[in-house]
Amino acid sequence: MTGPRVAVVTGAARGIGAATVRRLAGSGWAVVAVDRCADDPEVPYPLAEPGQLDALAEEFELVRAVRADVRDEQALSTAVDLAEREFGGLDAAVAGAAVILGGAPVWEQTDAQWRTLLDVDVLGVAHLARTAVPALLRRPEPRSGRFVALASAAAHRGLWRLGAYCAAKHAVVGLVRGLACDLRGTGVNALAVSPGSTRTAMLRATAGLYGLTDVDTLADRQLTERPLEPEEVAAVVAWACSADSVSVTGSVLHADGGFTS
Repeated sequence: MTGPRVAVVTGAARGIGAATVRRLAGSGWAVVAVDRCADDPEVPYPLAEPGQLDALAEEFELVRAVRADVRDEQALSTAVDLAEREFGGLDAAVAGAAVILGGAPVWEQTDAQWRTLLDVDVLGVAHLARTAVPALLRRPEPRSGRFVALASAAAHRGLWRLGAYCAAKHAVVGLVRGLACDLRGTGVNALAVSPGSTRTAMLRATAGLYGLTDVDTLADRQLTERPLEPEEVAAVVAWACSADSVSVTGSVLHADGGFTS
């Protein structure tokens, strides 16, 4: 294979997604950075803005910005097509787009909240798999393709008044494990990265659900005794995308500051 390794990253405009784009692009990858870049009436906190995504494309020569909602499979297919057409193929897909909803016990969480969480956080991952995995498999053998989904510490521990979110992230881990089995012997691995409390807009939204003003409180159970920085999680995601992660498939990398230890 000649040319740079190529990735598609969703949820790319800010937080862990943006840090992942910067980490990969700074290491010579070509990246198609995908984000909705618009607020959602079902999500009670601001989502990323178009300028944040555009700034990534301006920062790196080999980053292309695509505005797309992960609920729209055709839009993701367009992003994957762009990666193959402009950069010659696809070597990694990172499913980073997600929202968090909650603030009430499971029996009070509404159907609208469930639908939004499942559509974005789970089906969004499945849509990326449906569009990106065939492209990963189009690379000639021997391959070192990677499908990496951002799960959460919430996929491994119950969290107070975040039951639907916990269920969605459990589903992401199950999806990745099943996908890894389906990819057996292909040279393409599937794995999840589960961050703990990370200093992002989503963490601020989580603090708001609990009526907290200090996001550091949400890291009390982490052995780091502080929230992680997006760049610290992105370093793990970037390693997961690399050929060095050949021994890891169908499993989870716990980038959670010791939360689940």
